[in-house]
Amino acid sequence: MSEKKITISYLKKKMAEGRKITMMTAYDYPTATLIDQAGIDTILVGDSLGMVVLGYDSTVPVTMEEMLHHSKAVCRGAGHCFVIGDMPFMSYQVSVEKAVENAGRFIKEAGCEGIKLEGGSEMAHVVRAISDAGIPVCAHIGLTPQSATKLSGFKVQGKDAEGARKLVDSAKDLEAAGAFMIVLECIPGQVASMITDELNIPTIGIGAGRYCDGQVLVYHDLVGLFERFTPKMVKQYINLAPRIREALVQYREEVEKGIFPGREHSFLIKPEEADRLK
Repeated sequence: MSEKKITISYLKKKMAEGRKITMMTAYDYPTATLIDQAGIDTILVGDSLGMVVLGYDSTVPVTMEEMLHHSKAVCRGAGHCFVIGDMPFMSYQVSVEKAVENAGRFIKEAGCEGIKLEGGSEMAHVVRAISDAGIPVCAHIGLTPQSATKLSGFKVQGKDAEGARKLVDSAKDLEAAGAFMIVLECIPGQVASMITDELNIPTIGIGAGRYCDGQVLVYHDLVGLFERFTPKMVKQYINLAPRIREALVQYREEVEKGIFPGREHSFLIKPEEADRLK
């Protein structure tokens, strides 16, 4: 665990030394604080908040204002972690100028250290423009949830030679455009290994096998707070939802029976003052 603020140089040093980089999503201050205390390197304020926090059916409806709101909260609790803001759907596809402007808002208004955007070679010119503006860019290829409809659903990408080669080429193009890191989502481990070997920037896997330079998971998946579905690539380290539900039921029952609040939860005035009230 680093005692100083995590930097891009530090992340590249970890990669060069063969030490794995850790990343976790967060959407609020208390979660960011816990992740920071756990010694995680990087926090991604993912647009996954649309599904796990805001209750949308996908990440597509998430807005810039929602992302900035949650990014600000995360940055207040992040401490040492390097914080990356996830650019939502249509915040960078309309024009290069709009992409740079919105990326800048994550840095200037929210306090993030970098941004992430989805897309392969077709987005390299956007990555270059944002990077040239002095904003660190984390790229994202493979399964890109914002374009899941175009990909015919949430499916593994790069399963054949043509698809794998396209992913490798995209990764190279994005690195050449200035990306400092790249997320590889839902691709075969062999393909992720090829990409990792080809690049000089860190690769962060999610459903991409063990040979990436680091790994990321959605916080709510890891701790068992999202019950609609659990992707195959997720390891659930604890299942909090049933425990929280049990505590809430116990609270309801104690209030209804008059058990809570008890004397120990109540405030009393001094005995002599109580006598004056009689």
